[in-house]
Amino acid sequence: MKILDKYIIKKYMGTLAFMLVLLCIIIVVIDVQSKAPRIETNGYTVGYFLLHFYPYLMLYYLITFFSILVFISVIYFTSRIANNTEIVAYISSGASFHRFAKPYLIASLIIAFCILMVNHFILPWSNIKKNELEVYTMNTVNREKLTANAQISTQLNPNEYIFINSYSRQSNRGSGYLYQKFDKNKKLLHQINASEIYWDEKKKLFIISNYLEKTIGKNDTEILKNGDTKLQNFKHPPEELFPNELLGQNKTTPDLIRFIKRETEKGNSNINVYQNELHQRTAMPVSIIILTFLALSLSSQKKRGGLGMNLALGIALAFVFVFSFEILKVVAAENNSIPPLLAMWIPNIIFGSLAFYLYWKRANQ
Repeated sequence: MKILDKYIIKKYMGTLAFMLVLLCIIIVVIDVQSKAPRIETNGYTVGYFLLHFYPYLMLYYLITFFSILVFISVIYFTSRIANNTEIVAYISSGASFHRFAKPYLIASLIIAFCILMVNHFILPWSNIKKNELEVYTMNTVNREKLTANAQISTQLNPNEYIFINSYSRQSNRGSGYLYQKFDKNKKLLHQINASEIYWDEKKKLFIISNYLEKTIGKNDTEILKNGDTKLQNFKHPPEELFPNELLGQNKTTPDLIRFIKRETEKGNSNINVYQNELHQRTAMPVSIIILTFLALSLSSQKKRGGLGMNLALGIALAFVFVFSFEILKVVAAENNSIPPLLAMWIPNIIFGSLAFYLYWKRANQ
């Protein structure tokens, strides 16, 4: 590796590291200041959250905004060396722009690979820690969405259904339980009504109480049975049987793929939010390479306005890129008009095409 390559990579990594530290400080200062009253109201101390919550929250935000940080970092240090005519001097010596771009490719590939591994295996573990305490930092409306009792309707497989009138995901307890099993012609075969259902952590089973069981026999004969308690084995824990939107964040990619496959086999059509999570884990690291070359193409020439103009343009484009991800996630999750795979890759396709065009144009000047 030549001196120039080491110089560029050092600039790349150093500027990015500075941006990461700066973002961490901003996250902690602003977030703690706004959420301290809620944390203390729920019986915790800010010191406890600084140790057990904010390290995981920072990792989540760093990964979410990593593309922005890379884009701004590359624009910043590349604009500086362009203004110092270092790029002109290098290319004037007979080297091509492609050769100048080589260390950018090396650095972006290294970073993209590391983020890819973090996304698929480390971030889910971190999200488990984050999500355990995040509910205590939310306002009343958002907290109620996750903690309040809710109606449950879920499909175990194409022929079995569960309905619970009021269920608490925090205590894994509900009331107004109904289980139904149908044959392939949608004729009722088995039904259980119970006043209460709860999860037994020791037995790893659900228990229903005050139940009435009805079995439909031949010639439509009904066999009725009632009792005080009965075990129900659905072969899955409550967090997977009655998942919330955060479940996808908590699973490593192999586990998430198995979960999506199982939900698809059950006939559950409401899995777009989990497919978005799966595809974004790969799309985002690829965007690091795309935005590196887009930033290089935009900032490698000395121009009027200098560093300030390049940074303004870079920040605007970077936020458009990241928030297009968020908008497409919502669209793909709420309806089936856009497949999740396509939705998560549309920003890369658009910005990748733009980066290719601008790089080709810059390289051939």
